[in-house]
This record gives sequence, C-alpha cells and structure tokens, in this order.
Amino acid sequence: MKTKTSDQKPFDVAVIGAGIIGVSCALQLSERGLSVIVIDRYPPCEGASFGNAGVISPWSCVPQSVPGLWRKLPKWFFDPLGPIVIRKRHILPFLPWAIRFFAAGKANKVESIGDAMIALSSQSPSNYRALLAGEPEIELLKDSSYIFAYKHPKQANLDHFGWQMRQKRNVPLNVISAGELQEREPDISKAYQAAIIIHGQARALNPSAIGKAIAKKARTLGVHFVLAETKAITQREQSWTVHCQDQQYLANKTVLAAGVWSASLLRPFGIYLPLEAERGYHLLCEDPGIHINNSIMDVERMCVASQMVSGVRIAGTAEFAGIEAAPDNRRAFAFEKSLKTMFPSINTGKAKPWMGRRPTFPDSLPCIGAIEGLHNLYAAFGHSHYGLSQAPKTGQIIADCITNKQVDVDLTPYKTDRFT
Repeated sequence: MKTKTSDQKPFDVAVIGAGIIGVSCALQLSERGLSVIVIDRYPPCEGASFGNAGVISPWSCVPQSVPGLWRKLPKWFFDPLGPIVIRKRHILPFLPWAIRFFAAGKANKVESIGDAMIALSSQSPSNYRALLAGEPEIELLKDSSYIFAYKHPKQANLDHFGWQMRQKRNVPLNVISAGELQEREPDISKAYQAAIIIHGQARALNPSAIGKAIAKKARTLGVHFVLAETKAITQREQSWTVHCQDQQYLANKTVLAAGVWSASLLRPFGIYLPLEAERGYHLLCEDPGIHINNSIMDVERMCVASQMVSGVRIAGTAEFAGIEAAPDNRRAFAFEKSLKTMFPSINTGKAKPWMGRRPTFPDSLPCIGAIEGLHNLYAAFGHSHYGLSQAPKTGQIIADCITNKQVDVDLTPYKTDRFT
C-alpha cells in the first residue's frame, strides 16, 4: 500500500516508541521547546513498561553477568520453570549473544559496567518527582527500601561479589535480622531468617500509570502521539522519514526508543546489534489479603514481590525464545508457589499472568546517544531490567544531545558501535 506523507511541516523530533523511555524523552524534549511526535502501535506504557516489578532504584550497579555466574546456570537451565530458560528452537540463534554475555561478566569488565549503570540510575526517585510535578499520579511514587530476603542467615553475606560492587559505590545497605524483617514486613514468612536491605529507593504503585501521566504532561506541551507501527525509517538529506502502514511522518531528528524492536529498524543501514528479547513474566494477585511495604526479592527464586494499587505483583525470571514466540503462562503461574512461600496467608484466587519483552544487551547497558554514521538519528533503547530506573536520565541525555547541551555523563559505554 502506498503511504502518504503527513501534511504537517516536519517535527523537530520523532520518537519511535511510547514506553517509559520514549515518553521520558518526549516530555524532556518538549520542555526544551521542541515539536515532538511519538509513534507507537500501542498507547503509552502498555508494553514492557506495563508489567515490571515497580522498583525504582538509584543504586542499580550490578550487571546480570558477573564472575562465577556460570556455576549456577546448569541447575537453572534444567528446570523448565526456573529463573532462566532457553526454548529449544532458540538455542542456536541465542549462542552468539550468550558468548558476549559471559565475556561481559569478566572481572576486568564488570566494574566499568557498574559505573555506567549507576550513572543512569542515580537520583531516579527525585528525577521522577520532577517529571511528575503537578500531576496527581506523583502519589503513585512511594519512598521504599529494597529487601533481599534469605532463608539462612549465612546467605546474607556482604562479601559476595554483587554486594561488594554496591559497597564500592557507597550504596546505603545493611544486614537485618529475622526480627527486624518481621517488623518491616509483618506478612512475610518466618522461614526468612535474614535480609539485606538497600535504603533510599522508591517503588511505583502502578508503573504504567506513571508512564501515562508523563505522556499526558507531554501532550499538554504539544507532543503529538500517533498509534501506528513503524515499518521503516529512511534518511532524507539531514532529516528522517518514519514509514508507518499508511502514513509517513517527517522529522529533523529521530529517536529510536522502540525497545527490542529498535534493532530491526537499524539493520537496513548495516547495523546489526546483539539485542535479545529477554522475556519476563509477572503474576498479579487481586484481593491478596496481605500488604507489602517495600520491594522484596526472594533471592533463592530470583523474583520480586511488590504492592501495587491493583494487588500484589510478583515478577522476574528470564526466558529467551525470540520476539514473536507465544507466552508460556506456566512461567507466570509458577510464581504462585513463590508467593505462598514468601507470604503464607496470601490469597492467590484472583491471579492474572502477563509477559513482556525486556530489550537486553549482553553487557546490561543500553544504547544511548547519536548513532554513529547516521546523522540526526539517536538511540535510546536496550535498558533491560533497568528501564524504569534509568528512563528519566535517559530522557535528559537525549534532550541534551539534541539541543547541543553539554551531557554530564560519558556516553562511551552506551555507543551502538561498542559491539563491532
């Protein structure tokens, strides 16, 4: 079908993708006085941004691949409902990514990756409050701690590698006893005998609603939102054309914030990025009959339980199956056992599953900034588990790049050409 070009004059910026990264970029660009269009086939924050655990951490600094991780993998891989699974049909396509993943976890690499992670997450709670200023949805952002719960006191050991990385970066944390854990979380099982608690966090009571509030604020500043699937992008001298099903949109500059779908838009330009759809699941229990005061990770099962407006949500795990494979909701309902273990009195009678696609690079870092060799095209994708925490800073960086303002973060770790 022949597409027609929008009659409007070119926008200053087109943002492809209306997840939490895209709407954060759009708002901060519009606050700089730029005309912005956001293009996505779904309404704002209804993809991967919808179903996360709601953790907003200014202290995210431990990548997924760390030294010694390989020792745990055999046990996980042989459990079809375990923390990590690779579908058989996806094993061969997945191998090159896996090789890069383990290479990124070497001791001589993880420290610089940790620094790059925390540079994006730092001050995320206050950054969200700035984005949400004047909006009633600011009440959906609550100060919180992040509790890592252990069944055996000896497991709560700050000498472990990840905790050492956090302590090097002055993350405020300490070990608490079973008694203090019960005081903080009265509904948690007494089987948990110790915990490590990270202070100074926040949590989202409805991550999607927070993203939609940012989009609403952007609309009041004139940002134009279009429901359409981007089929391709093409360069026109110094500007860009975004090709949708039956419409084209012109923009002087374009930001790719389409999550896991961003990589396919770059392939026609000879850019091939190792971006995987790391599929995560959640189970939402309505009318749970319990209350959670903080974000709580069951370290043994690698899942996080959080209180939402709509109930208790437990999220986590990683499934590698490609972008289009159908969800395996058994992985979501497997959380029911974890919830019962963590909170024996929880009501799981009204449980709803969900699956989303985290855009994940092997080194746990996103691509942010100008894309090498493609003038006026910018990357803002690949944030993996950390998009909710890193979205405000990513939006600021993109706005700084596009308005030629000095960026206060070294963008080298986030370059798209770091994989070549």
